[in-house]
Amino acid sequence: MILAPFVLFFAPPQAPSADAGAIMARVAANQDRAQKMRSAFIYHQDVLVRLNHTNGKLAQEAHSEYTVTPGPNGVSRERTSFTGKYVEHGKVVEYHDPTERREHVRIDIDGSVVMGLADDMAKDESKDGIPRDMFPLTAREQSKYEFRLEGTEDYRGTQVYRITFEPRKDVHEEDSIWAGEALIDVKECQPVLVTTHQSFKMPVLVKTLLGTNLEHMGFKVAYKKFDEGLWFPVTYGGELKVRAVFFYARRIGISLRNSGFQRADVNSSITYKTVE
Repeated sequence: MILAPFVLFFAPPQAPSADAGAIMARVAANQDRAQKMRSAFIYHQDVLVRLNHTNGKLAQEAHSEYTVTPGPNGVSRERTSFTGKYVEHGKVVEYHDPTERREHVRIDIDGSVVMGLADDMAKDESKDGIPRDMFPLTAREQSKYEFRLEGTEDYRGTQVYRITFEPRKDVHEEDSIWAGEALIDVKECQPVLVTTHQSFKMPVLVKTLLGTNLEHMGFKVAYKKFDEGLWFPVTYGGELKVRAVFFYARRIGISLRNSGFQRADVNSSITYKTVE
């Protein structure tokens, strides 16, 4: 009891803790620069969309491979291969034309969903195939969220900040539907791993009257350093459970991998190992 005041008096001052807002502001600035830098690279993109019945059995899937090439007004994606599967009468049927539909099925909902999701992930306005509004990294998306620094830790040999986020209270729910956490490289303030999950529940009235619901919706994106100041998303995945107008229910899995990065003006390339 007598020594306690002296211990406190002579103890070295604690280093000021980093501010989550300041860290994410640097991340936003780095992301803005990285998006421009990414347009100078040609790379390979692998996209898989799988639909399962609620019992876990396969309903339909589509696997596409693309070559992504920069251009004066953005990037272009050329599909280099496609393989699709669906289950009919208990047998797996394979097809190789992304426009193919089952002729005897009046409304091919699975086919429309699986190709719609695959095409959405390959939109020209996205230079890396990662939907911008799913991960609040850019300044525009960050403005919709509140961030909290939970501490620092080691992640696979890299010192990272662990920052959690949730929608701001004064932002409309439809504009900020995610919550989750981001692991940020301490030295470079670049994202290493970002995980999100839906932060809202479907209104009871919608579920009751329309028979529509979304559950267990979440996504994850992992980044790797490719060049000075350039970190590229190398894997992206997500899953959700959807039920629509009472009769349609599926578990949907989405996976995207970027690899084979090559500068548009040189012949050297780098391929990253799979990130789990």
